[in-house]
Amino acid sequence: MATDKELSDFLKSVEKRAFKRTAYAVRDDDAALDIVQDAMIRLSEKYADRPPAELPPLFQRILSNATMDWFRRQKVRNAVMYNLSDFESAEGDDFDLLETLETADGMLGSESAADSVGRAQILLLIEAEVAQLPTRQREAFLLRYWEELDVAETAAVMGCSEGSVKTHCSRAVHALAKALQAKGVAP
Repeated sequence: MATDKELSDFLKSVEKRAFKRTAYAVRDDDAALDIVQDAMIRLSEKYADRPPAELPPLFQRILSNATMDWFRRQKVRNAVMYNLSDFESAEGDDFDLLETLETADGMLGSESAADSVGRAQILLLIEAEVAQLPTRQREAFLLRYWEELDVAETAAVMGCSEGSVKTHCSRAVHALAKALQAKGVAP
């Protein structure tokens, strides 16, 4: 059984990534925040008695279901299907660029201003290209490489087979590589 501190620490550790993932999906920061908060509340109300190791896949599944519920409600309200591939970056998102600049020992690296600007531009290009991926490819890619879930956990969260996860991830990686190379970003 997870203690209150373990549950709290887990929720703190996933809040930014969960928000960004949901914002990619719903293209609305306010709705994404509501969805993530609802998923966190559901996890703490209904699954707090689970062992800490079970919390990550449970939370990812709850978050995916909450996101799908939001889309269903939007479809009923608006009678319009949203195109998930048209993600527009909004100002004031919670993505912390400094987190990507930390070195192995946790200190900020010493890089020039030009390197910092170049890194920021590449990260924006990557974000834009990830946003252009088809929904299932983007979901598989983010779960595997951003949330660092293994193939089995990703399959459980997405409700598909492990082979489908591998296929979606492979297609996403190839599409991203091709798009980024076309824009002059080399590995």
